[in-house]
Amino acid sequence: MLTQPRALGRARARRVPRLLAALVAMAALLSVDVPDAAAEPPLGVTVRAAPDAAADRVGALFAGGLDGGHFCTAAVVRSDDRDVIATAAHCLDDPDTTVFAPGYRDGEAPYGTWRITGVHMAPGWTDGENPDDDIAFATVAPADGGDAERVEDLVGGFPVAADQPADATVSVIGYPRSEETPLHCTNTTALISPTQRRIACPDLSGGTSGSPWLVDGALAGVLGGHEGGGTVPEISYSAVMGDQAVELYREASDAG
Repeated sequence: MLTQPRALGRARARRVPRLLAALVAMAALLSVDVPDAAAEPPLGVTVRAAPDAAADRVGALFAGGLDGGHFCTAAVVRSDDRDVIATAAHCLDDPDTTVFAPGYRDGEAPYGTWRITGVHMAPGWTDGENPDDDIAFATVAPADGGDAERVEDLVGGFPVAADQPADATVSVIGYPRSEETPLHCTNTTALISPTQRRIACPDLSGGTSGSPWLVDGALAGVLGGHEGGGTVPEISYSAVMGDQAVELYREASDAG
């Protein structure tokens, strides 16, 4: 609180309320786009994801269409042709019938549905389902048959950032099969091996496979890998993104 020094004269004292009003107005302007840190849940607590720009880039994967039920999660990543998504490799067993709905919420697909037009997986996954290679990138196009729109133009895309520290703080956004809105959890992580990362976040049950693992807003992995991403909802895993995953991302970006 501003207080008036006893030595201030009356003329200067009259200016103090005007100064306070100006400061309050300026603070309001500056705070418009700044997230409220107090609104962030504590580490390791899972909440419903707010309908914001990050959540819009994440979507559910459906079998055939919105009536087919969602079974995995994927996210839009940046690419030159603006048409690439990332998910777990084990989520794309049937790409010809898989549909992506970014920003899906309560039965609505505000950005439309998108069919898979190309899949990029490591040989370690296609030949032997190596959990260290449980990440895939895919290109998408509008499910209605059009090809003029690009999904990244509608929702933006996450940058891709490999080589994160062992204890990186990760945010996960994903769709359990039993939920019609995405869940969000942030926590510190730990390596269980040089190629697998672990996070403790409750309620990330079946359907969250493929969920993006975000470090400072950049994709650093997807939920999958060890134990298919985890056998209990409280503990999840991701393969560490290495050179092979980055190369797959580049291939998908060039293929659009």
